[in-house]
Amino acid sequence: MPPTYSYPSPCSKKSRSSQIQPYTPNDNLNNALGSIRVLGLELIAHELEPHLNTVLANIKERKKGAAEQVVISGILPILALSLRSRGPLTLPTAKLVAELAKESVVRKGFGDAGLAPALLSVLTSLDQELLLHAARAISRMSYDSTKLQHLLLRRGAVPRLVSILLRFPDKEALEEVCLQALCNISGMGVAEEAGMVWERGASVRPGETVFHSVSPHTCDFASSVTLVCVSQWAPGQYAVNIEVFQRCSSSFWSLHGNKRNARCFPFSRLGSFSNLLKIIKFSTRSVPGTKSLRNRVFHTFL
Repeated sequence: MPPTYSYPSPCSKKSRSSQIQPYTPNDNLNNALGSIRVLGLELIAHELEPHLNTVLANIKERKKGAAEQVVISGILPILALSLRSRGPLTLPTAKLVAELAKESVVRKGFGDAGLAPALLSVLTSLDQELLLHAARAISRMSYDSTKLQHLLLRRGAVPRLVSILLRFPDKEALEEVCLQALCNISGMGVAEEAGMVWERGASVRPGETVFHSVSPHTCDFASSVTLVCVSQWAPGQYAVNIEVFQRCSSSFWSLHGNKRNARCFPFSRLGSFSNLLKIIKFSTRSVPGTKSLRNRVFHTFL
């Protein structure tokens, strides 16, 4: 009897091959990153802007592997150059950098790429949309990085952010993002998901501006109150103080029979958040230069 042979059916072969779907990089994103890398040094606006928008769209949609592709591409120094150029590409670049700052794998490289000083350089602009995206990028990049927090402090981020608060007192969106950036630079680690809503408080002394935000706890028995106080202590000289307080609700005291002992207060101070100093003094009139570390940080140490 002749031997019999069995062969896989075409359908079974097709079925097996259809189950194997290896990850392939996004060609559209790769082409855009390659174009930015090649054309970036020339900063030709009409050629580069579509590629910046392509990268922005991929990052916003959180395409798989998009953030890693940006890191591998090496375009971060080119984005820093684009920000410093203060040309027609500055705004779309700031939008892209602000979105990239959401990705921890990307923002780790911001310091070495020179993006911190590049973002700070645009904070003197009068373009409110540009200021909004630059301040948002600063807030996000300093959210969980002590290294970037100290870098921004040394480069004079605080006086620039406060200067924006003083220049645009009626712009709520700009005000909120600057206050969040100040809190994150000080080491608070305020996530955007926290949904902090800022309001201006009553000033106690002349030349003082107070902002406060309340963050309720999940148990609804207590809330955290963040207080940012900007006070003028000399012509053109300001001090910033950031503190967080714990406030207990009336429900909390009802559960405890209104027994308020010395260890538990209805409004107690949790702590002050500031790298290096509890109170930051600096000049918004003459932003510190780079002659010495002492002058670069806050213009005047306590």
